[in-house]
Amino acid sequence: MPVSHEAGWAHADGALQGPSWLRVPADVNDLVPLLWSATAHKNADGALVVGGVDLRDLVAGHGSPAYVLDEADFRARARGFAEAFADYDVFYAGKAFLCTTVARWVAEEGLCLDVCSAGELTVALRAGFDPARIGYHGNNKTTGELRRAVDAGVGRVVLDSFHEIDRLAAVAAETGRTARVMVRVTAGVEAHTHEYIATAHEDQKFGFSITSGDALEAVRRVQDAAGVELLGLHSHIGSQIFDTSGFEVAARRVLTLHAQVSSELGVTMPELDLGGGFGIAYTTQDDPADPAQLATEITKIVEHECRAFDVPVPALSIEPGRAIVGPAMCTVYEVGTVKEVGLDAGASRTYVSVDGGMSDNIRTALYDANYSCTVASRRSEAPPVLGRVVGKHCEAGDIVVKDEFVPGDIAPGDLLAVPGTGAYCRSMASNYNHALRPPVVAVRDGRSTVVVRRETEDDLLRTDVGASDIG
Repeated sequence: MPVSHEAGWAHADGALQGPSWLRVPADVNDLVPLLWSATAHKNADGALVVGGVDLRDLVAGHGSPAYVLDEADFRARARGFAEAFADYDVFYAGKAFLCTTVARWVAEEGLCLDVCSAGELTVALRAGFDPARIGYHGNNKTTGELRRAVDAGVGRVVLDSFHEIDRLAAVAAETGRTARVMVRVTAGVEAHTHEYIATAHEDQKFGFSITSGDALEAVRRVQDAAGVELLGLHSHIGSQIFDTSGFEVAARRVLTLHAQVSSELGVTMPELDLGGGFGIAYTTQDDPADPAQLATEITKIVEHECRAFDVPVPALSIEPGRAIVGPAMCTVYEVGTVKEVGLDAGASRTYVSVDGGMSDNIRTALYDANYSCTVASRRSEAPPVLGRVVGKHCEAGDIVVKDEFVPGDIAPGDLLAVPGTGAYCRSMASNYNHALRPPVVAVRDGRSTVVVRRETEDDLLRTDVGASDIG
């Protein structure tokens, strides 16, 4: 990212050459396989094909923008985690992206499911997901939400505060049921990721601090609470993590507490959840580990620490979400305008405006996230130019792709596809500027199926009661 300059971003060193990791492509039509789902490729016309479906045909049938979900890729990634972590419980993190179809795929591939709201639980139950294989997260679960989770038979509730311990104990007493729980702890690990997605350092809203002693006190209170069964500790160090060094530090600190609970409280907790946060490749600067490598390294870390503390290795679980659905989805847009903006010293930038934006992908604006893109409807012989893909919203920060080389002849009507949009794009989508949220179209073996339909103006107005008298 260019260094800021007092005269404006365009004056900073390298501002108009793009970030240092971005290279001029030998062929602007080529895909970087690491960034795309396994079935994605360009055909002889230069059109992008995913799941055997030409995206020109998909847009003709379903409109744009649209999220394109590669079913075979999603299932393969889910299966890859299940096989690599065969001795673990693998919980798909539904917050990344969840709909009833995806919940069914998760179940069919043998994974458990993590939800963190009443809405996500509703989707899971509607899909027929076995509630005993559901974990319920969240830092502010109401009594009503806890009651519903217990009534549904959710397999575990991850407790996040002393208030929740009291609430859940009251619900258990009221319903006469036993609630199985994990205690979320913060290990004080500064994960190398964006501040807003680093979740194990001390100064943030999640979990009980190990350092302050709150975590041990939480375990003690859970153990003393009637109708609440303690399964173990839960730790999550953040998102978009590319190595296991953070997990090593977290595991050491969490297992220190695990051993302390055993020695001081006489309680051997049978489970340990190490969370998720495994990174994916959004651009060529990213180098994610595969599930087998992650499983080998994380298992070695846990086994080593357990030997050091002379405690049995607990039953382990992880929670990948982005790593499964992120690369399995791309978003296709139609280009509306192309604008060459003249800057100082004869420099210029090509702005490519598409028919979506921050309403369907807020991550660039929210996290300063980087994305890639490709023209998806044709082959170009024009030389590449450095462009910025922007949305149609009334915000200067409405950027989809900050820096990418695009064909010099990119024009209105071209289709543009952005890879790696499966996680936190549709799930964080909004109606900003009263935009209609795009559909999710699953593709496989040359067929396309709408799994989440496009919103309509009727949907938009359904909650607008139109009261004429508010006095």
